[in-house]
Amino acid sequence: MRHFLSITEIDSLSSLVSEARTLKKSPFASKDLGRNKTLGLLFFNNSLRTRLSTQKAALNLGMDVMVMNFGKEGWALEYQDGTIMDQGTSEHIKEAAQVVSQYCDVVAIRAFAGLKDKEKDEAELVLNGFAAYASVPILNMESSLGHPLQALADAITLAEHSKIAKPKVVLSWAPHPKALPHAVANSFVEMMRQQQAEFIITHPKGYELNPAITDGVQIEYDQNKALKDADFVYVKNWSSYLEYGRVLQQGPDWMITQEKLGKAKFMHCLPVRRNVVVEDAVLDGHQSLVVEQANNRTYSAQIVLKKILEEI
Repeated sequence: MRHFLSITEIDSLSSLVSEARTLKKSPFASKDLGRNKTLGLLFFNNSLRTRLSTQKAALNLGMDVMVMNFGKEGWALEYQDGTIMDQGTSEHIKEAAQVVSQYCDVVAIRAFAGLKDKEKDEAELVLNGFAAYASVPILNMESSLGHPLQALADAITLAEHSKIAKPKVVLSWAPHPKALPHAVANSFVEMMRQQQAEFIITHPKGYELNPAITDGVQIEYDQNKALKDADFVYVKNWSSYLEYGRVLQQGPDWMITQEKLGKAKFMHCLPVRRNVVVEDAVLDGHQSLVVEQANNRTYSAQIVLKKILEEI
């Protein structure tokens, strides 16, 4: 595991989930593994769970941690080759990645999609730039296209709460006042491809995700039909992919209610807007797994860091 950039890089998801669940029972068992090793956390966007859980995971492994809010504290970076840097950028990714590599044994990066330029977002300039020029492993803490640590935490949560061999899992779009990226939904779909489950995506027409990611996955435009007899309902907003970054509709029709949820377990990556994405009764009810998902973020990050440390 040289880098961990995508959930698709996991050879055996079930094995990694099993290891993470074992690690969760004894989180300090490998504390000597990270001794005298440093994790650098570079944030180009805001964070709560990702920052704290990844830092906690590193501390559980005995690592030292350095944190930099790059968007506010670092120089504006240039990513293109051959650019005449006489405008707003002050430092090239080539130097920045090499310099950071001298200070850290592993570098974790969080850099969202801008949702203005699809081609630029899909190039993953920040993540791929560091992966190309750093001399240490790079860990994706959410990028334009994916959020693999969240998807791995979701897989752990599903494994902990599945009572049948092949549960019905529904990924449902929900309304949001802002245009949000596709990263969480993308990685959840990619993770579910490796699961033994009946998996359905439901959203209004116009909110199709990248067809290269959802190819072969059942899509149902009738939310109530999709939710019928579900065991798990994972809820997330995303903006249009075809009309890139646009919010095509708002309103409460697709909000998750207790009536829609039925007997299913409710999942969401957080943060979540109450009574917009989901009503209070669901979030505050016993079927909600959102706090447990957030807890599992520590162990998804820790098992990945453990694998990386074992190879360096």
